[in-house]
Amino acid sequence: MALIYRPLYRLALVWLMSACVFAAAQARDTPLPPVVIAALKEQNIPASGLSVYAEDLDSGEILLSHNAEVSRQPASTIKVLTTFVALDTLGPVYTWKTRAYANGPLKNGVLNGDLILVGGGDPYMTAERWWSFVAELRQTGVKTITGDVIIDRSYFAPLNEDRSAFDGAPEKSYNVIPDALMVNFQTSRFTLTGDVENNRPTLVIEPNPANLQLNNEMRFTGKNCRRGYLGLRFSTPQGSSSNSITLSGSAGAGCGRLTVARAIMSAPEYAYGTFKTYFEQQGGKINGGLRQATLPPQARLLVSFDSLTMAETIRLVNKFSNNIMARTLFLTLGAEKYGAPATPEKGQRAINEWLAQRQIDTRGFVLDNGSGLSRLERTTALGLGSMLKFAWQNQFMPEFAASLPLAATDGTLRSRFQSPALRGRLRLKTGHMEGVASLAGFVNAASGKHYVVVTIVNHPGAQYGSGDEVEASVLRWVFGQ
Repeated sequence: MALIYRPLYRLALVWLMSACVFAAAQARDTPLPPVVIAALKEQNIPASGLSVYAEDLDSGEILLSHNAEVSRQPASTIKVLTTFVALDTLGPVYTWKTRAYANGPLKNGVLNGDLILVGGGDPYMTAERWWSFVAELRQTGVKTITGDVIIDRSYFAPLNEDRSAFDGAPEKSYNVIPDALMVNFQTSRFTLTGDVENNRPTLVIEPNPANLQLNNEMRFTGKNCRRGYLGLRFSTPQGSSSNSITLSGSAGAGCGRLTVARAIMSAPEYAYGTFKTYFEQQGGKINGGLRQATLPPQARLLVSFDSLTMAETIRLVNKFSNNIMARTLFLTLGAEKYGAPATPEKGQRAINEWLAQRQIDTRGFVLDNGSGLSRLERTTALGLGSMLKFAWQNQFMPEFAASLPLAATDGTLRSRFQSPALRGRLRLKTGHMEGVASLAGFVNAASGKHYVVVTIVNHPGAQYGSGDEVEASVLRWVFGQ
């Protein structure tokens, strides 16, 4: 969707707020440093495939600008936009709430009726936190539920997407579709261990949804491990969102332990199945099954469970480039700004309006889902640089800066920029996808100056390391200024 600009009279008012004006004039190209030209040549990437924007955050001097206004695929660097707009709009202590309601009387531990679980879009409802949610419910005295468990996921509009559409890998957690009640990213760990003495496999699933139907056809062929677990196969005959999984293949019993993570089932089925598992583990009993419906008006609140704060959440999104969490922030922005149910269009509109009000140059921007896991999303080095410059002067800059990976220290930069001089001096969001390598963030240079830097490489094979090498030459040059 193209950017939506506010009426001119609204923009005129913003122009009067000179401290908040970040409309960048056309960024004239500056000569590329020789080290960058050499890196481009060595990696067989044409200069036309590179966009760079670097600006001194104190003086406003443009240090380096090359194809800065060219619209490019940003991959995960778009997350700096999504996370900062969420932080600036909703605040660092914003939380999502997951609630449990009783639709019937509760007496002597028996809920004579249905239990309703209402999803509030918590982007980080891990298995451990889901277990804690169930524990809080048990502490209200609920032991037996005579009716059904009803899941209300109406805070988000249904997203009729195919998990395999992006890259044909529906089992990968990054391809899970956002949901108002998303538990553990719909992902379980399957740990297979060889029992040498009995020549048979043992399987542990964590978390193990009570409604998961597992057909374990895995066989061991002797005790020697020659080919490892190469024959291991997961299949879902009824589709990737079904409750049925078949595990097949063969291996030697001496192959030791193998753990594989898989995104399984649908969001409501997975939430219900893991809820039932944890509820029964804590001594509870459910007589009914799963239903999907909206919250009845007469239902009584039992538990309201807070998520991590926004500041904690964006740290997880940016440090580890979590796509599903970024998409959830994107949807939440739309719901908070324009009302539930959340839709991608509302998220796009919320971010577009934020950008327009701050007069950030967004020519060449195309917003899709806010995570970068998209073939449609586009941005420019200048546009992202202008947004980061605004963030640098914002009251929430400490929380935002803390969310970005640190060179040679943590997150997706843990193994990059290992030079002692650079360690901890670069705060950059990384981005990789087919044909894309990108970086966006801040550099604390050797001189003590601070720079905003955005680099985007769009070239076949850039994701395999050639783009990283070119970007590294840019970052090292900026650091030396």
